[in-house]
Amino acid sequence: MNWILGILFIFTIIFLLNNFSSKKKLSKLKEKLIKNWGKPKSEKYFNFYVIGKYFENNAHKNSAFHIISDKCKADLDIDEIFKFVDRTSSKIGQQYLYFKLRTISSIENLLKFDTLTQLFNKNETLRVKCQILLSKLNSNESYYLEELINGKQIDKPKIISLVYLLSILSLTSIFLTFFYPGFILFLFPIFITNMFFHYKNKSNVSYYLNGVSQLSKSLKVSEKLAEFSEIKHLFKDLSFIKKIKSIKAKTEFIEFEKLLSNEYALVFWFFIEFIKILFNIEYLVFYSFIDAITKEKESIEKMYCFLGEIDTAISTASLKAGGYKLCTPHFISSKQIVTKGIQHPLIENCIPNDLNLIDNSMLLTGSNMSGKTTFIRTLALNSILAQSLNVCFAEEYTAAFFKVFSSIRISDDLLDNTSYYLEEVLTIKELVEASEDEVPCLFVLDEIFKGTNTIERVSGGKAILSYLNMKNHVVLVSTHDIELTELLKKENYALYHFSEQIENDELFFDHKLKSGKLKTRNAIKILELYHYPPEIIVAARKIEQNNFS
Repeated sequence: MNWILGILFIFTIIFLLNNFSSKKKLSKLKEKLIKNWGKPKSEKYFNFYVIGKYFENNAHKNSAFHIISDKCKADLDIDEIFKFVDRTSSKIGQQYLYFKLRTISSIENLLKFDTLTQLFNKNETLRVKCQILLSKLNSNESYYLEELINGKQIDKPKIISLVYLLSILSLTSIFLTFFYPGFILFLFPIFITNMFFHYKNKSNVSYYLNGVSQLSKSLKVSEKLAEFSEIKHLFKDLSFIKKIKSIKAKTEFIEFEKLLSNEYALVFWFFIEFIKILFNIEYLVFYSFIDAITKEKESIEKMYCFLGEIDTAISTASLKAGGYKLCTPHFISSKQIVTKGIQHPLIENCIPNDLNLIDNSMLLTGSNMSGKTTFIRTLALNSILAQSLNVCFAEEYTAAFFKVFSSIRISDDLLDNTSYYLEEVLTIKELVEASEDEVPCLFVLDEIFKGTNTIERVSGGKAILSYLNMKNHVVLVSTHDIELTELLKKENYALYHFSEQIENDELFFDHKLKSGKLKTRNAIKILELYHYPPEIIVAARKIEQNNFS
């Protein structure tokens, strides 16, 4: 009797220690979440292959208002922007945030998302509780829930009826053995055959293990989140929880395979494995599970989006609380971009600028290194953030709800044997085709056709820029070609420029946007500042004066 009391005492001590440890961890996590509110993540490595999987694989892209292309993503450094705005607590939220940054939905959906963001901005208690729950989905394995939604499901084998028959024969043999002991001999070949099917199917079970374990965890987290009245009020349809619960038993059975990696559970491994083989339990439950998740794929995705939307809203609320100069964008139907104090979020101490484009596009000239390309990137990037997260790095932002296209970074594709100019032609052709759309587009171009000679660059550039500047489209183009300013100022292009000053043989850029065309050049002066031979400088200035004055 004493030894029983001793065992109970030991188990009680272990329970109390585990409970104390859990409460301590929870307290530390809560403290960390409050301390890091409004701050970027400290992690340096982002695996964009897995982060981008939901965006790449989801079937809803065709119905979206606009998709940010891979070309536009590279031109505007979307991956770097993602690193800056990502304050999610779960890997599901991280995947969903990336999807949201590159998938422009409707204004109606954007405003619903903003309502959720405002809720977490105002309610710290609710926010922290949600973050603690979402943190349970922060292991790298949580990335694999997406595979249950978009991955190709394994087909049910044609021999499934044979496996059912073997299970029945196994059960029958055991039953008859009680009356006729000789039937035990039939059990041996049946067991060997079952073992073959069991272990042949192990690779299929292993493939799903990470996703299955996260399905079970995600369901528990979703149930807890749905208990909060504020969230229940904003998410009217939570029926997916009930539907996924209907396959909970099968999910937990498959997940049990993963739990056997625990050293304590290994004690029971031999007995459990023997029973599963004897009656083909794992094999039959597994394919029943595959049928169930195929049937409830829509509900699983709704749960995924529910978790992702909440985590992304909290992340956006954290961004808004970070002390940056942010504003809520204002969307209109007319052709304009009006901004005040707009900045690039990745540039420290970025100089803010104002822009007032109404019924015009912008032709931007400027000296080398003055910030032309950075500024058009700033406008395009803030347009995307406005339309995906309802935030802008500006004091004011008013514009149409755009589809965004770009032609900024272009390089020779040596593997495809494509020249720089041909790559430009193919890229800009996509913009020309997009301009046929009645929906307002924002076209962002840097140094159009710089892969060809001056005469054809200017003439071809002028024709294309005039063509793109139709309907309610807005074109933002930066160029060194001063000739374009004369050709386009009558084509509803407002002229702007950046300039520099030279003091004590040093260049100073104020990075302030100025109205009108550029009247100074600095290329030859830069050669002089970097101590090129005087005869080169003299010759260059003579050519400039004789041919371009």
